[in-house]
Amino acid sequence: MAILEVRGLVKYYGSRKVVDGVTFQVDVGEVVGLLGPNGAGKTTSFRMTTGQVTPNGGKVIFAGKDVTHLPMFGRARLGMGYLAQETSVFRKLTVEQNVMAILEIMPKHRVLGRKLTRAECLDRTEKVLDKFGLTHLRKNNAARLSGGEKRRLEIARCLACDPLLILLDEPFTGIDPQTIEDIQHIVLDLKKQGIGILVTDHRVREILSITDRSYLIKGGTVRTHGAPQDLIRDPIAIHEYLGNSFNNDSIGLPTTVIPSRETMGLRPPSTPLVVEKSMDQTHGVQKLLEREKVLELLVQFASGSERAGEELQRYGISAVPFLLDALERRDSELRRRVHGLLEQIARGPIPFDPFAPEAQRRQQLSGLRDSFTKLAG
Repeated sequence: MAILEVRGLVKYYGSRKVVDGVTFQVDVGEVVGLLGPNGAGKTTSFRMTTGQVTPNGGKVIFAGKDVTHLPMFGRARLGMGYLAQETSVFRKLTVEQNVMAILEIMPKHRVLGRKLTRAECLDRTEKVLDKFGLTHLRKNNAARLSGGEKRRLEIARCLACDPLLILLDEPFTGIDPQTIEDIQHIVLDLKKQGIGILVTDHRVREILSITDRSYLIKGGTVRTHGAPQDLIRDPIAIHEYLGNSFNNDSIGLPTTVIPSRETMGLRPPSTPLVVEKSMDQTHGVQKLLEREKVLELLVQFASGSERAGEELQRYGISAVPFLLDALERRDSELRRRVHGLLEQIARGPIPFDPFAPEAQRRQQLSGLRDSFTKLAG
């Protein structure tokens, strides 16, 4: 299910058409790359997606809404996060204040529909600093951070706002190899959380090692696209951009084991509780479409749609694995609403406290998974 759809973008500078019908999409929990040489229209396409540049034609659809002419701050309020290529930390503020400042100036939280209290801002700040290993630097001025620490702070600050999608503009520029690997791990963790990622960078190997799909833009058009293992064999990609130096080994994922960060957010979607032991191709397609629809409804429900909640309830037990995953989100208000939806599906009380400490919630959630598995079986 697409969280972002870019359809036929066109951009003129004077009489010169620099982007001519660029189309791509990013699904929920998918990492997508934009590749291309300088002057290809890649950066302009990316900036039309973020809202920095206004297109002359085409559409940008985010979370089911047409945001083509919405400014950047409007897209941010809908859940579109953006990390610029240039350092964007507030240099004269401390690390802690950098996160707090963003949370405190938000007019209202996307899901809660109101401004966060100072206590909620402090709680979110503490959690993201801990997640990104910045707690010991919380009182340091951001100007004193290394390039890698600044990049981690920027991502932490973005994540504190609960984005549905994050757009990364050349995240590997100006940082050392170890920090590049750290950021690759972070991107893959965000993917596990169910956050879509759109990334553009000239470091092709680093991009292809973390993306599910990538689009090659040249001459203002999408020349080809596909999974990394397909692109490195694609004659168009080889001839027009990649050359012959890429192979499976050169785009392999980092060999370091990616640490588990269960508390950062959504787990990868669980296997449906009800699985047919044998299904023909038609039934398999139906199950896939059903799964995609449930994921789409969950995104809408997280955005505050009560109608999506009613539709999820109609899916019954098929929606339960995804709702249980949502109980791992950091957003306590979303957990409360999901808990209520599960009680409606189960037609009875569910032993889960959405506001309990994290360790207690984990224990309760483990019991819930066992209970629903037995119910489905």
